[in-house]
Amino acid sequence: MAAFSLKDKVPPHNLEAEQATLGAILLDAQAVGTVIRFLRPDNFYALQNQKIFEAILSLDEKGIRIDLLALMEELRQNGMLNAAGGPGYLASLTDTVPTSANIEYYANLVLDCSIRRSLLNISGKIISEAHSETAESRLVLENAQKSLFELTDANQSATVKTPRDIIPRAIELIEKLYKTKDAYTGIPSGLTDLDVMTSGFQKSELIIIGARPSVGKTALALSIAAHTSIKEKIPTAFFSLEMSDMQLIQRLLSSESRIPSDKIRTGLLRMSDFQSITDVAGQIYEAPLYIVDMPNMKLLDLRAMARRLCQQHNVQIIFIDYLTLITSENAMVPRHEQIAEISRSLKALARELNIPIVALSQVRRDAEGKNPRLLTFANPVQ
Repeated sequence: MAAFSLKDKVPPHNLEAEQATLGAILLDAQAVGTVIRFLRPDNFYALQNQKIFEAILSLDEKGIRIDLLALMEELRQNGMLNAAGGPGYLASLTDTVPTSANIEYYANLVLDCSIRRSLLNISGKIISEAHSETAESRLVLENAQKSLFELTDANQSATVKTPRDIIPRAIELIEKLYKTKDAYTGIPSGLTDLDVMTSGFQKSELIIIGARPSVGKTALALSIAAHTSIKEKIPTAFFSLEMSDMQLIQRLLSSESRIPSDKIRTGLLRMSDFQSITDVAGQIYEAPLYIVDMPNMKLLDLRAMARRLCQQHNVQIIFIDYLTLITSENAMVPRHEQIAEISRSLKALARELNIPIVALSQVRRDAEGKNPRLLTFANPVQ
């Protein structure tokens, strides 16, 4: 086995880039605005550079112009001057860079090394959990995915744009809508009144459909899923935690053919009914509808399956029937806290996958006397 080199043991870092970034800010106080949107103190490897950048951020927040004297005074007042390398080190920073013109390049080098260090930390944690016999393998996998996505989110920098940057894209979008005459910016549900109010299901949204049992939650969700997949040809996933896949397909055949479901279950059909079912079955057969039939599905399994469906089949909308049947990993906490955590996790998943997620849920028992029911919408889209 080849021996590890010193480079393998020292975390990735670039001290020259860190010094150049700090020096550029001292040369040009306006340069801090370029890097403040994506650099944080912990992105610096050297502790003294972390302290210096913290002081720079403090000065910027106070509205004090950043220069060498102001920086030394800020560090002195906080008792961090020696931890930041002292006056000599601060004065040497401006010697490492001739101009502030390349500050964004230097700052990105600092950020790149920081991301690599974070990846090493995550890798070490994954290895440790994988070797632990007390940790469930699926939970280790979920934690690994979560850590990586959190790292991605943490390093997504906000951007500042002027109307000059945005107006061309806005006009292009308006022109596209004008040419297509499409009234909806999101995924249409097939219910005209609902789509007029919402402009369709929007990306990154978590939509909850709540009602008492047997009011029509599943029928509504299945109707919308049929419209998106059969009529719109939009890849759609339907997680069924209550009904089997066969029951769902039978209900779908019933709703699309307008033949009562009890006739389909019993087989008491006329020849014309059978012909209608056969015609509808052909349309459903070709639809990009992906049914996940798994009772007692755990939250981490649902998240993993959702990611896989989006990656492999480009699923654009997910339906979950229903929310309160999802099993939490922490069964020791009260059920209402589990539901709250599941809801937060689904919202985070919708943002992560950038698609709408529609979840069904039964209403609480204390709403029994308030007669809650699903809204009805007229003029369904044919």
